[in-house]
Amino acid sequence: MLSFESDYIIGAHEKVLEALCKTNNEILSGYGNDAHTQNAKKLIKKACNSPESEVFFLTGGTQANAVVISTMLKSFEGVISAKTGHIALHEVGAIEYTGHKVIELDPDIGKLKAKTVRNYLEAFYGDENNAMMVVPKMIYISHPTEYGTLYSKEELTALRDICDEYGMKLFLDGARLGYGLMSRETDLTLPDIAQLCHVFYIGGTKIGALCGEAVVFAKGEMPERFLSQTKQHGAMLAKGRLTGVQFEALFTDDLYFEISKNAIDRAEELKNLFASRGYEFFLDSPTNQQFIILTNEQMAKISEKCRFGFWERLDENRCVVRFATSFATTKADVEALSQII
Repeated sequence: MLSFESDYIIGAHEKVLEALCKTNNEILSGYGNDAHTQNAKKLIKKACNSPESEVFFLTGGTQANAVVISTMLKSFEGVISAKTGHIALHEVGAIEYTGHKVIELDPDIGKLKAKTVRNYLEAFYGDENNAMMVVPKMIYISHPTEYGTLYSKEELTALRDICDEYGMKLFLDGARLGYGLMSRETDLTLPDIAQLCHVFYIGGTKIGALCGEAVVFAKGEMPERFLSQTKQHGAMLAKGRLTGVQFEALFTDDLYFEISKNAIDRAEELKNLFASRGYEFFLDSPTNQQFIILTNEQMAKISEKCRFGFWERLDENRCVVRFATSFATTKADVEALSQII
């Protein structure tokens, strides 16, 4: 069956698989101390134009969020997130499970606005009882957001300014970062993100890898004994080569950006397809996630031949659904969808 259900329904890009097969019989040191992992780190630092940053590989997004947040915050500190943020909504309380409160603020189409954050912080520090409250010490954002929207360089800079003013850390969840970087409407580059964020990660699971996220810490921001704490979380791979080899392949010859662009190109075709047939969009997304409003009847008929994601119910007769393209989506897939709708 045709599927636009998500961007991780395909295994891995063929060049990533080739690299894994090619290196399979090499005898390599464990825990990321192999030559491929070290080279992958160098390639990522070069792409970020940040030679003094530190890179560490983890296997998945929820794991990356939990490990980064719990190791960077003290026991009495919490993290600010949009109510629609992944850590607030779709990670089963993983952050709270580590002992840290997620402080939820109202979003603007998935994004945290600097003014909203500032208003909260002014109220917090203006409360003479704040010694009895969880201290906000990190801002968490997703780029692209859970609604496919993007932060501008101006917006990201404003959030970083707030962090500098209040002694906080800015953490960017980049599970779909490649799709954001290759959007036709973005003004943010990977070096911009590396400069403005204290920590972020480059998603591989949704963009060409079997699994893996590359966590990038700005100079001096990696927590003390981070590897020891990662081990405590059960998040350290003995066969660190698994993620290292994949990211080495993804960041060779700009493969990561090339395949991310494919998803954007196919998403634009999908967007034009639905628009030309008179379908209504829930919002205007410039990335690989497209949110369409369907009647119950349309949803039932299309789902007979194509998978997509249910997002939310608008009323008793209409729903919002998500169609997601990926690094592996083809023109033939979009044409097949055209025939269905």
